[in-house]
Amino acid sequence: MRPAFFALPPRALAWSLVLALAWPGTVASVQAKPVLNPREQADQLATAVVARMTTDEKIAQLVNVAPAIPRLGIPAYNWWTESLHGAIGAIATTNFPEPIGLAATFDAPLVHDVAGTISIENRALHTLGRQTGHLGVIGTGLDTWSPNINIFRDPRWGRGQETYGEDPFLTAHLGVAFVTGMQGPDPDLPLVIATPKHFAVHSGPESTRHGANVFVTPHDLEDTYLPAFRAAIVEGRAGSIMCAYNRIDGQPACGSEPLLTDHLRNAWGFTGYVVSDCDAVVDIADHHKYAPDPAAAVAVALKAGVDNECNTQTMSAATGLGARYAEALQRGLITTNDLDRALARLFSARFRTGDLPGLAERRDPPVPVSAIGTPEHQALALRAAIESVVMLKNDGTLPLRPGAKVVVIGPLGDATRVLRGNYSSAQSGKPVSVIDGLRQVMPAAQISLVPFGASITDGDLVPDGLFQTPDGKPGLQAAYFNAVGTTAAFGQRTFAATPVARRIEPNLIAHTEGLPQIGDIYKVQWSGYFVAPESGTYRLGVTGVKGTLDHDGTPILVAKQYSQWSEPVKLSQVTLRKGERYALHFESESKLAAAPGLIWKRIAPDADAALAAGIADADVIVAAVGLTSDLEGEEMPVKIDGFTGGDKTSLDLPADQRAMLERARASGKPVVVVALNGSAIDLTWARDHAAAIVEAWYPGQAGGLALAKVLTGQENPAGRLPLTFYRDIADLPAFDDYRMQGRTYRYFTGKPVYGFGYGLSYTHFAYGNPVVSPVDGDAAKGIRVSAEVRNTGPRDGNEVVQLYLRVPQKPGAPRLALRGFQRIALKAGEARTVTLRLDPRDLSAVTPGGARQVWPGHYVLSLGGGQPDSGLPTVSAQFDIDHTVDLPR
Repeated sequence: MRPAFFALPPRALAWSLVLALAWPGTVASVQAKPVLNPREQADQLATAVVARMTTDEKIAQLVNVAPAIPRLGIPAYNWWTESLHGAIGAIATTNFPEPIGLAATFDAPLVHDVAGTISIENRALHTLGRQTGHLGVIGTGLDTWSPNINIFRDPRWGRGQETYGEDPFLTAHLGVAFVTGMQGPDPDLPLVIATPKHFAVHSGPESTRHGANVFVTPHDLEDTYLPAFRAAIVEGRAGSIMCAYNRIDGQPACGSEPLLTDHLRNAWGFTGYVVSDCDAVVDIADHHKYAPDPAAAVAVALKAGVDNECNTQTMSAATGLGARYAEALQRGLITTNDLDRALARLFSARFRTGDLPGLAERRDPPVPVSAIGTPEHQALALRAAIESVVMLKNDGTLPLRPGAKVVVIGPLGDATRVLRGNYSSAQSGKPVSVIDGLRQVMPAAQISLVPFGASITDGDLVPDGLFQTPDGKPGLQAAYFNAVGTTAAFGQRTFAATPVARRIEPNLIAHTEGLPQIGDIYKVQWSGYFVAPESGTYRLGVTGVKGTLDHDGTPILVAKQYSQWSEPVKLSQVTLRKGERYALHFESESKLAAAPGLIWKRIAPDADAALAAGIADADVIVAAVGLTSDLEGEEMPVKIDGFTGGDKTSLDLPADQRAMLERARASGKPVVVVALNGSAIDLTWARDHAAAIVEAWYPGQAGGLALAKVLTGQENPAGRLPLTFYRDIADLPAFDDYRMQGRTYRYFTGKPVYGFGYGLSYTHFAYGNPVVSPVDGDAAKGIRVSAEVRNTGPRDGNEVVQLYLRVPQKPGAPRLALRGFQRIALKAGEARTVTLRLDPRDLSAVTPGGARQVWPGHYVLSLGGGQPDSGLPTVSAQFDIDHTVDLPR
């Protein structure tokens, strides 16, 4: 049950807290002093409330699940909130493209708008948590552990999909756009606090991340790994930052004085709070062996400046996590002042977001739950997905003709889970697959789907509408049972014999919103029927539940234990008949890593025969191929050909997809390759043999509709690659080598299949009249670069103007580097002068010793639709600088 103070109206809750603090040295005396700005007020309030806490209460606030302190009017708070490309919480939220897709838009204002929309939905989820009293659960806080601004330096990294790509300049600008969109216009009164991660020098391998000791040169640290973090803190004024798992030059990132003190607080002036990656503090002793025991490990982190520890044991409601801090305090490894410093930062944040009352300037009303998933938000998800699409090749087959016979092949043609990417809610807005998008956009065409064979990419949630309750109504009967007592270990929980709530759910999903009588630890039992929509061969499986699916008393699917987070779904092949009812009896418990769900995939018993028959009279073949976030992602127990632990071991498409493409090509029909993936893959075959290639990433809930609009020409593609697409990992250094030599377009000297910044359109652009204007007559102070851009083709379209700079080629200089970009819309025949401004930091390079400088010498810049020599239109200009300028870290 929720504590009594949740029943207080906001004004009463505010007075409850103010009165609790009002004695000498706290709020009452602070109000008599000169008026302070909101940040100073919040800091004063935080200091006052921390002073009222007992030592035990203080220690309990240091992990991500902070319990309520009723005597002080302080509600529970969970700092664990994820919203990488959509808010994640108790109800369906808007799902935008994976960040690598957002990066492909090269559209910082769009990323700002996306983050602002996610911020609204995060605040609405916080409102829902307050209404139900469920404030100790993930996804209810007014902070978020996003964005991920690590550099995607190697295409093998499974989490690279969460980033904005391989370039520090692009990542920095999009990271700032996300931070400012999430936090709002006033960083001292943030709407939702953004948390750039993972600080720093972190990008795989996933299998070694908890114990890896990364050695990085001073040059690469300043040139590649820190610029985006600096921008997020200095320019974006992010209110938080997350330290990484790995060590850097011997020190754990969450205990690193060079990172957390020298750079973050001293050089960059950071005044917010630091949160650890989940179990990174545990790693300090358990994996890094940097500290001799857990108490010493928390001391290392706290002393270094980590204010809040994410601990995955909180997911199972474990208790006693504060014992390590109490022992560290008793042994003299930390002091009460260390606790107070961390807690003051944390509570200041809660006051400034309005989670705790007390700031007069923070009087904005709660965001209603109805603000989630609005038509405007769904329209933005579609717009973002359209802008993320990159057309890499087109021999004229695209756009598709309105009356064409289009056959969709490949395992991802009707897939929906693939659209969401990782770090997304299982309850995102209704996803639109490629086949459904084409059918919606091309009503006059003949659109058909050829089922694929069993594949490692299989697995989508069974949609609503295919379930019946025991008495034949739509949905499933769900009964909710609260836990009895406080034990939280799996297999040791006891639940009440009588359900605290019964309701009909549309699917195998637990909905506890609006049900405050349900505790944080509960069990839910589902009963009813699954009804097959069509006869055929299917693969079926479940996640996060135990129980059976049977037909006439014979089990066809049995789950004996709960699957865990990121565990591959175990699918069984079954034959289903249309209209038959299959009895369903499943149960799950809260605080499990895997969300409950019934997973399926319709397949062809003989995929080769189905393909031959299906494409026989096609005008064009659309092959939906690629990967999924169940293969590439965060530290996953996956070890199959091409993938291990969440990372890739090859750039190849899965073998069955490559074979299918060869058979499709042999038919003589034009093949349009649509790639759905979160990382660079080898597109050599498609470049040489396909009629067209469209890179779609993991495009979010509207992905299939966005793709259909691009494939049919309703929308003109303008996305650009935020990654280099290599041919083979043999062209790259070892995965665990963090030196940048030989990596990314800035330092790679080989020939890629497709280069960073590349992308095509259905129209054409031309550039002319470049002008370089030094600031105050001295280019070392910055320059303005202008050029005319004209749409010379037959269609309206967007162009991504990119400025690449070649600095004097001294040791430490990149081959060339992106130093400006702007996405613009031009009607057919329209021309516009575009001006980009470069400040001294944009003109700078880094010495081998790590000093950032503007160097004297000759500079060459290229302004155009891609890199110079990419085949895309560009113009060039040159200028000189005659003296050195030293820049701060």
